[in-house]
This record gives sequence, C-alpha cells and structure tokens, in this order.
Amino acid sequence: MPAKIVFHAKIESVSILDEQGNFDAKLGKDVIPDTDVVRLYEHMTICRQFDEVAFKLQRSGRMGTYPENRGQEAVSLGAVYALHPDDWLVPCYRENCGLFWRGLPMEYILLHWMGDERGNEIPRDLYMTPQAIPIGTQMLHAVGLAWAGKYRKKDSIACAFFGDGATSEGDCHEALNFAANLDLPVVFVCQNNGWAISVPTKMQCSAPTLAQRGLAYGMECVQCDGNDIFAMAKVVGEAAERARRDHRPTFIEALTYRLGDHTTADDARRYRDEAELKKWLKRDPLIRIRTYLQQRKLFDDSREKALQARAREEVAAAVKRAEEIAAPTSSDMFDWLYAEMPGELATQRATLRTSGLGQDPSQLQEQSPAPSRNP
Repeated sequence: MPAKIVFHAKIESVSILDEQGNFDAKLGKDVIPDTDVVRLYEHMTICRQFDEVAFKLQRSGRMGTYPENRGQEAVSLGAVYALHPDDWLVPCYRENCGLFWRGLPMEYILLHWMGDERGNEIPRDLYMTPQAIPIGTQMLHAVGLAWAGKYRKKDSIACAFFGDGATSEGDCHEALNFAANLDLPVVFVCQNNGWAISVPTKMQCSAPTLAQRGLAYGMECVQCDGNDIFAMAKVVGEAAERARRDHRPTFIEALTYRLGDHTTADDARRYRDEAELKKWLKRDPLIRIRTYLQQRKLFDDSREKALQARAREEVAAAVKRAEEIAAPTSSDMFDWLYAEMPGELATQRATLRTSGLGQDPSQLQEQSPAPSRNP
C-alpha cells in the first residue's frame, strides 16, 4: 500500500500593531475601541511605574526580591481585557498588569514579595489564584479549575500564564494532555520572552515555534506578537470563545521580551547580548501603544504629564498601604490553619510550645478555647 499523510497542520502568527505604529485595520477591526485603548495605555503606564518602584524597594532593602514585568505588560493585559470577569486567571509572576486590570489591589503584589502571606489572600470575587513561583505547576491548577467549571456547567473558563521554560517541565505536558483529552475550556498563554533565566529558548526547543508543542495533544495552536496588545486581545478572545463553545483548549505562544533581569537576584548582562536588548527596547509595548494613540491624536503631552503624576501618586499610595499594614501575630499560623481549631493546636497556640519538645504544653498553661472565625 502507498504511504499517505495522516496529519497536516499550520500555525498562524498574528500581528496587528507593529513597533512603527502600523496598524492592520482588517485584523484589528473591532478588537479594542479607541476609548479602551486610551484606558489600557494609562493602566500600562501606571503598571510600569509600579515596576520601577518595586525594583527600588528591593534595592533599598524594603523587599526581599522582585521579578520585573517591564516589557511584558501587553501579554497579560491584552488577555485579561478579552476575558470575562468570572474567568479564572492562573498567573506565574509577570502578570501584574493583567491582575491589576482585573481589580487586584497593587499592595497585594508588594506584600507577596515582602514575604507577607496576606498578599496571597486573593479576594474570591476576582477569580484569580496567587502567583506561582514553581515553574509550570500552576498549569495543572488551571486545568482543575476548568474541569470543575465544566462539571458544574458554568460558562467560565481558565486562562493559565507560563514562560517558555515551563514547556520543558512535565507538569506542562500533563496539563496539556488532560485539557485536550477531557475537552476542557482552558487557554494556555506561553510568554516566550526568549530566556528561561539564563537558558535561551533555542536550547529549550529545537522546533520553529513553541506553539506547535500543543499540536501533539490535538489542540488549536497560534503564535502572536506578545508586545501587541491588539494581537493578544484578538487571539485570546478567539481562544476563549472556542473554549466556551466547544470546551476545547488552545495553546498561544506570545512572543515578548523581559527588558529587565529575570529577578533582582539576577544579572542578565552576564548571558544576554546588549544588541539583543536594544532591538527589543524598540519593540516596547508601552511605546508602541503610545505611538498608536499619538498618530490618531488620542493622546498628547499634557495628558501624558498628568498621567505620570497620577501614576506616581497611585503607586506611592499602594506602597504606603503595604508598609503600614498591621504586623502579623504569632497566633496567625494557628488561627488560619483549620476552620475549627483542634484542642491540641489551641494549646500550642496558647503556650507556643509542643509536647514534641519533651514537655507537655498543658503542664505550662491551661488550654484556652479556640476563637471562632468566619469560614
């Protein structure tokens, strides 16, 4: 019998607004109204100010570490703009812009990096999980959330964000496999910023695109310019519609670049070529959207000056809220562990001792009743 082709595929690369401000009117039609473009630019500018201040907080010893989001803001912002308010956001740690757009107070991110767990106590009505520091583990969480939504016959979907390095992790492939085989409404957004800390993408994957990794699992795959907020909104919007309609996942590869170091504990100059950085500085999503607005006379220097002042004010207020939050107490580690505190734990809380240290804590102090709290 003659050989025959059993599989054939193609992957599109979508770009609508390039770094010179050229806009594809056909692809970009009705993706984002001009009034919203202005709002998105203003929000992105405030987030850039937040990034700069967070960096200074770490350098001045007021925060432990921080991963800059600078240069990647359009990925999460464009995606969240296209999603419904009750769609689950499952981030890693460069999605501040999208999380703030959804409504997360900025001080939550600051508290997280200051080592205060209250920064991870996300308000339930925001439908987002805390930042995931382990690489790729959050993708499985997104699959579980989508599975639960489908089981409950809800219209909501899950959107997971992860980096190019995560696609080399087993958790990533398990998540893709489950989502595709179980027909789950998940949008996988891979932020390919060219580097997994100091490992370049070309060493992570020998294929022409990371997007095609989803083909092995039978899902729709697309690549897009991650520094183009129009492209992000378009491809995520289409993927979300597919997830709601067909309960099918989509793999999106968003080409972007981190303009800063991996974290404040890193020095990218040791492994990254300066010419590469200069090339991507010209592709900065913030500059690109500002060019779009200026060409259409939707923004001017006076509005920019007022925006910068507003950004400084809002970020300074967030820093103040984070630094002036009441200090945690030693009882917090007990009070928030169980809905109903076991008696033994209540004794440990009262004495700050355990019988494992060689002495029964009840000998030191009478057991105090556990406080009631709202679940």
